[in-house]
Amino acid sequence: MVNPAMIFKMKSMWDEFTANHPKLPRFFQAAASRSLEEGTVIEMTIRRPDGETITSNVKLTASDMALLEQLKEMGTANMQP
Repeated sequence: MVNPAMIFKMKSMWDEFTANHPKLPRFFQAAASRSLEEGTVIEMTIRRPDGETITSNVKLTASDMALLEQLKEMGTANMQP
């Protein structure tokens, strides 16, 4: 069972996060404006204050696309009344 107080707390934390980092939600919106497709490469880089950099990427496969579609359907189903 979902704890309403925890949802309220997470919403408050998310609002603060997006206020501190307004470009990130806009980036995700821009990325979501076009459907992902098999062969798309998603890359992430972490740059630490000391200069260390870690980069990784994934090239989406057909099975990845099936998983993403399932997650999308689950999220949509949970948002409906």
